Formats: sequence, structure tokens, C-alpha cells
Amino acid sequence: MPEGHTLHRLARLHQKRFKGRRMRVSSPQSRFADGAAMVDGRTFTGASAWGKHLFHHYDGGRIVHVHLGLYGRFDDFTLTPGDPPPDPVGQVRMRIFSSEYGADLRGPTACEVVDEAQVSDILARLGPDPLRRDADPSTAWARIAKSRRPIGALLMDQTVLAGVGNVYRNELLYRHRIDPYRTGIDVASGEFDAMWADLVDLMKVGVRRGRIITLRPDDDHGAPSYRKGRPRTYVYRRALEPCRVCDTPIRTAVLEGRNLFWCPHCQR
Repeated sequence: MPEGHTLHRLARLHQKRFKGRRMRVSSPQSRFADGAAMVDGRTFTGASAWGKHLFHHYDGGRIVHVHLGLYGRFDDFTLTPGDPPPDPVGQVRMRIFSSEYGADLRGPTACEVVDEAQVSDILARLGPDPLRRDADPSTAWARIAKSRRPIGALLMDQTVLAGVGNVYRNELLYRHRIDPYRTGIDVASGEFDAMWADLVDLMKVGVRRGRIITLRPDDDHGAPSYRKGRPRTYVYRRALEPCRVCDTPIRTAVLEGRNLFWCPHCQR
């Protein structure tokens, strides 16, 4: 599932390409036909993201809410002035384009037209987003500090922190040497503050670079475990491989339905 930095990158790209443009919106597979008709021909006024949720804002107060889920993605295309857009390929839920650029949305969990009140309802269910300037980490800390759930589960709970996915969860806990099974009430406030600050920095790098980077230069030795198309990590998807710091085999388990990875030596 795309993590929060991916949605913020999309919001920035769509803001740059579509803001102020009169958009054509359609649903080639017809599953979003009614919604597309509601915003087709309207002016795109902006794009925003909160956690794993993307919002396209149009004049008249109409907003398209997108959640990519596990399989959703946007495929971009460029238009030559005067030429029609390319034929859609596969199951395209939503197609948006202006005179120069376009994008096809495939496989999202959610694609719907909402109003400001409905957006407020969505955001009310989410925790603070480390990539937003208005984020208040104290609301996340308040939930963690009174919870007996493992911190490895709390970090993935979008009502606690919005935008954190499995890669950032596993890597953040390793970087701060915290056992993923430690309960929230046993995490010190100073530890949370350090994790929050680190998470903000890591996710900002993800927005700028378009990929997750968590390894500190001193720990990145170019080990042969690297596989093309997956991030180089401390523990994520490195089960039974040696820890990059202490050589202890990385362990894995399933925690609340998601794969967990940690070093039993470094994260005592």
C-alpha cells in the first residue's frame, strides 16, 4: 500500500499540472461515471493530502476523494495540443486531463465526490500527518501513552498517525532501538518525540526523492541482499538476513495482520 509520502507527491504534482485548468473528467470503466459527471468541465482549484487520502478540489465546492488502497495508482500521460488523449488501457476508474497533462486512476479503494463536511468527517477519523505543517503530534502521543497495544501496531493505526505504512513503521522502530511489542504505555515521551521528529524528516525525504530512504550512510554497506524495486532497509523484508549493525538474524512475525520485522538484539 502506498505510504503517506506518495500521496503528498501526487498532490504536489496534480497541483502543479492542473490548478486553474478546466478539467475533463470521465470514468472509462463506468464505476465512477456519476461522480465524474459532477466535476467534468469544472476548474481544478487545488490538491491536498492527509495521510493516505488525496483530495482534488474543484470550483463550486466539489471534491474528489481518493484512497489508493493496496493496488491503486495514477498513470500520467502528456497531451499534444490539438490531439485527443490516448485510448484508456485496462480498468480506468477515473481519467482526468487538461490541455497538456492527464492521469488515469486504476484500482483505488475509494474514488468519490464529497463536500467539505464529508471531508471534515474523514479527517476527524485520522491522526496527525507528519507531512502537514498543521500536524499536532500531541494528539498521537495522548493515544499512545494510554494504550496497552504494542507500539508496532499503534504506529500503523491511521487514527493514531496518518500516513505511516509498514516500511516506515518497521524502520522507525529499528532506528530508535524500540522493541515493536513494547506497549504504548511503556514508551517514554522523549522516545516518542524523537520518533516523531525522525519520521517527519524521513517522510520529507520520501516526498523529495520519490522513494523511502531510511538507512544512515554509515550503515549502508551495499550488502548483496538488495533487490531492485524494493527499498534498502534495516529490517523491512529482511527476515533471517543479518542485521546491518550487529549481524543478528532479523526476525519476522505477523502483528495485527501485517508483517513485522525487527532485530532481537538491537531492539531489546
